[in-house]
Amino acid sequence: MSPRRPPRRRAAALVLAAVAAFASPSAGLRAQVAAPRPAAAPARRAAPAAPAGVTYDIYFPNAVHREAEVTARFAGVPAGPLRIRMARSSPGRYALHEFAKNIYAVRATTPDGRPLAITRASPHEWTVSGHEGAVVFAYTLYADRADGTYAGVDETRAHLNIPATFAYAPALAARPITVTFHRPDPAWRIATQLQPTPDPETFRAPNLQYFMDSPTHLGLLDVREWSVTTGGRTQTVRFALDHTGTPEQAASFVELVKRVVNEQAAIFGELPAFDFGTYTFVACYRPNCAGDGMEHRNSTSVTSSAALASNAMGLLGTVSHEFFHAWNVERIRPKALEPFDFAEANMSGELWLAEGFTNYYGVLAIARAGIIAPGEYARRLTGAVNTMTTSPARRFRGAVGMSQEAPFVDAAVSIDPNNRTNTFISYYTYGEALGLALDLMLRSRTTPVTLDDFMREMWARHGRAQTATLAPARPYTLADAEAALAAVTRDTAFARDFFARHVVGSALPDYPALLERAGFLVRPSQAGRAWMGDTRLSAFEGEVVVAGPTTIGTPLYTAGLAAGDRITRIGDQAVTTVEDVRRAVGARKPGDTVRLTWVGRGGERSADVALVEDPNVEVVAFEDAGRTVTPAQRAFRESWLRSRQR
Repeated sequence: MSPRRPPRRRAAALVLAAVAAFASPSAGLRAQVAAPRPAAAPARRAAPAAPAGVTYDIYFPNAVHREAEVTARFAGVPAGPLRIRMARSSPGRYALHEFAKNIYAVRATTPDGRPLAITRASPHEWTVSGHEGAVVFAYTLYADRADGTYAGVDETRAHLNIPATFAYAPALAARPITVTFHRPDPAWRIATQLQPTPDPETFRAPNLQYFMDSPTHLGLLDVREWSVTTGGRTQTVRFALDHTGTPEQAASFVELVKRVVNEQAAIFGELPAFDFGTYTFVACYRPNCAGDGMEHRNSTSVTSSAALASNAMGLLGTVSHEFFHAWNVERIRPKALEPFDFAEANMSGELWLAEGFTNYYGVLAIARAGIIAPGEYARRLTGAVNTMTTSPARRFRGAVGMSQEAPFVDAAVSIDPNNRTNTFISYYTYGEALGLALDLMLRSRTTPVTLDDFMREMWARHGRAQTATLAPARPYTLADAEAALAAVTRDTAFARDFFARHVVGSALPDYPALLERAGFLVRPSQAGRAWMGDTRLSAFEGEVVVAGPTTIGTPLYTAGLAAGDRITRIGDQAVTTVEDVRRAVGARKPGDTVRLTWVGRGGERSADVALVEDPNVEVVAFEDAGRTVTPAQRAFRESWLRSRQR
């Protein structure tokens, strides 16, 4: 892998956003590239401010120490103290992240520099008094995590999630916003979905919601773009890539991205009408970027420490998932998430559809594009099918209940132990498994329909129409989703039953029967292997420690072992490593009983443990299992996995 050459200076100020007026958010507007800025232009200057709006400037004088300097100018401020906040949550994230913890050296002045009284009203809010209608609020930001949630700044790039970077005034949330990103290196490019201006470092947003939803990357970018015509509109899709690979690797990867984009557009029959005619992938694949993918209205932030050379297919999976969000969640949006609340955790019972169905289609689009073969697609279904089949968590919650747990699990931070091994299935996984089951159920009906039909119905009812403020016009509820399924199937009873049993309830779909119709087999992944549980074990100072809660129903759980217990003997054999445990269990057969000795909080204990066969399952194509695919199965599979492009 050879290092990428930096771009020539004459192309340095390429700005990756569409030129359009907010007054006319026409679906047919074409993207343009802002004119280059002369290399000799001054590095620091006043940004043009929208009338009675909000203006931001961000500089990077101490990037080597992960700092940025931010100045916010609030004009037309109503009488009385001005409340200024840092967000506590971020679009696409549902838990609290308390971004205020990373700002310091906070100060407030009038536009002519007179200090204003400033009070810390809460951990994430300041009150500024004594102003005469204008406030300048400035601070230092520490930013050392480049991903879709936080901000990362160093001498190589600045990857900025907007809520983690910029303070805001709730009272001015409807005002237009102007922001100038002062590049420390004139060779850096700027990738964003924000509206550009004649100044290539200055951008606009119509309001706070759009601004907060607009991740921005500054760095040495390899930029690839192409036009896509759907629904009578020609729009631009742009991949802005900051990476350590070669131009040839970037070109090959973008060709795969194009195939995925086209396949997903074919599902809905059109791309969304991007507000300014452009969709931008803001991608950072560098060792100093953390793995993440975060959807936004006209862009996505995709980051990873992996390189294209080593993990192109894994990175493509994230890209495919996030692009499907351009329809599903950004425009087909749960009512519980619209508008997004930056001050609180955001809970929705519909994430099984918003995130889970997106997970399902992310891999399906790659298969339909012919990038992976049916056998590989079958294997990729294993995770969701196996989790749904074996997890005890379904006894506690269905898809809605799992979705409502998002504020506790969506990169949420806590230090106390939890029992999620037994009580939680990710709404990504749960929804993916339900999407698979529903798709196969619909295709198996006397009058077949598909999950594609359902998604198009949701698009027509709740996604296509948008407001003048660039937001979904008809966000949906759980009842709306059920009504859409009833309309597609023309079977209200079926829709009611599916939602009652599988969405609100937690009934397990019959995956072996459903997948068999496509010539896919659900089988034990370790047939004949003795097993006492998948609980994570670790070795510490010659002892084998149970590193988390044991899973309900497993031999370990039934015997009474719990987190923190130390296993000392299996039968008459002392065990001091995890491999010792594996060998001791592996030497036995399902149905064997073995004496287990361990030390728990109550002292040493022993119990006879009845080993069982490993219950985990896998999904494989019939061909890979030595079985013959019938013509009917082949036709069903072809109908399901073939390309939708004409």
